[in-house]
Formats: sequence, C-alpha cells, structure tokens
Amino acid sequence: MADTIKKDAVVNEDELFTFVSNDSIESEKIIAPRYSYWRSVFRVFFRKKSNWVAITMLVLLFLCSFLIPAFCTYDPYENVTNATMFNQSPAQAMRQTGGFSFKWLLGSGQIGNSIFYGIWASARTSLLLASICAAINMSIGIIMGAVWGYSKTMDKTMIVIYSIIANVPYILLISVLVYIIGSGFWSFVFALTITGWLSISYFFRTQVMIIRDREYSLASRCLGTPIPRIISKNIMPFLTSVIVTLLATELPSYISVEVFLSFIGIGLSAKVPSLGRMIQEGQVAFRTYPWAFWPPVAIAALLTIILYVLGQNLADATDPRTHM
Repeated sequence: MADTIKKDAVVNEDELFTFVSNDSIESEKIIAPRYSYWRSVFRVFFRKKSNWVAITMLVLLFLCSFLIPAFCTYDPYENVTNATMFNQSPAQAMRQTGGFSFKWLLGSGQIGNSIFYGIWASARTSLLLASICAAINMSIGIIMGAVWGYSKTMDKTMIVIYSIIANVPYILLISVLVYIIGSGFWSFVFALTITGWLSISYFFRTQVMIIRDREYSLASRCLGTPIPRIISKNIMPFLTSVIVTLLATELPSYISVEVFLSFIGIGLSAKVPSLGRMIQEGQVAFRTYPWAFWPPVAIAALLTIILYVLGQNLADATDPRTHM
C-alpha cells in the first residue's frame, strides 16, 4: 500500500513540474523576443477597420483615375458644335445618344463635354500633380533640412533666405510664376516646387537641432564619424513619424492648391483636365445643372479627405509609443 502511494506521488510530481535546461541562447530568446519596427507599424495601422475602408476607396479612385482615361479618351470639345448636348442631364444625354452609356452617366457640361469622363481625367491630373510635387518637395526638403539643422555655418545663410521668401504669400508667388512661365502641367509643377521645399526644410531643421546635441550624437562626433553618417544613422531614423505626418498634409494640400487656383482661373491651362476648372464651369449654374458641379466637388473632397486620414493614421502608427 505504501509503495503504491509513493508511485502515485512520483507520477503527480512529474505531471506538475517540467525540467528546463539552463541554455543561455534559449533564455535570451524568451527575455528579448525579435522585434520588427515596420511589422509593428503595419500591425497597428491595419488594426483599425476604418483604414481598410479608406484604402479600398483610395485604390478604387486610383484605378478609376488611371484606367478609365486610358481606355476612354476624354475630349472636352467633342460636342462644342452641337448645342443640343449642352448642359444635358444624364437621362437627356442618354436619350439623345441612343441609350445607356457610362459616358453620360453624370450628364454633360456647358460645352457638351462628358462629366463622367472629365472627372476621372481631372482626378488623374490631380493625383499625378500631388505625387510628383510631394516627391520633389519632400526629398529636397528633408535632405536640405537635415544639413541645415546640423551645420551652423549653413544655418546663418538659410535663415536669411527663408525669412525673405517666407514673407511672400505662397499663393501669390505661385500665381506670378504661372503667369510668367505658363500654365502647363510641368510649369505648374515647377511653380509648386521652386520654393515649396523651403518650409519643409525649415521644419526639419528645427527637428534635427533637437536631436543633434543628444549624447549619442556627441559621442559619434568625438569618435570622428562623418557628418552624413551621423545624419543618416543617428538623426533621420528618429524622424520617421515626423516625415509621415508631414507627408500626410502635403499630398492633399497640392490637390487643394490646384483646385483653388484652377477655380479662380490661374491654374492649369484649358488643355489639361482639372477638377478646379470643372468646378469653376459648373458653379455658374450649380442650382440649375447640379450634375456639372457636385460630382467634381465630391471627388476632390473625397481624395483630400482619404489621403489626409490615411496619412494621419499612418503617422500615429509610426510612433513607437503606439506599439505597446
């Protein structure tokens, strides 16, 4: 009887306890699990269901903006000699053209142009303009801002240049440049980027100055580390969330500027499809012909809101404090 109890006790002990070997490599894996910064960023970002909805809408807008104009050429003057097609509602336009057609899904404009085709051709222009301008301004602004904030010699010169240019209203400067060099697509890109990087550079100069005098940066300087390496390794990685935050505001801002300047008549030329010009043409009689005014307004608003929301959420996700 006593032997049976001892055997049961041994069995119970074996079930309750498990021997773990004293392996230093395995213990390190338990104490310090592998961490991937970008994997954590995307995990936090995609945790929000609203981001999935916004991304889906943005992908659809991109596909429509680039595929529809590629297969369905938009010609705003195709019916300019046919007065019966001017300012036609969707039902009237389809009736005159012989039945249902996506081309006249949103009716026609004041010169008989297709509103549906025009919106997507104009949205493509806005997206291309915003992407190109953001790429140029952010690239130049980040590089110049990093050097500007680190070099005290360069700081004196750049502060004077920035103080002079910053006092000139941005919209006024763009308007003057457009009048001088023309209103084509690349002329407009040049006008938006010739000084657009300067405010970004000044913002990054302030951020770099905060980080450059920290202990690890001073230690790198004492060890003789080259300045470009200090900037790229010690300073820029800490500004990832700042870069994403700034990009979130830059992308929609270029669309807004293009729409506003085209709306007041000093933006892109009439040869280039533009949401601003479509809004300008439709606002003359937006109560009488609402199909010519509200669709381009809705697309312009949707693009800017989606880009801003996604950018802000991505900026929050790049903050390491949200990875807890």
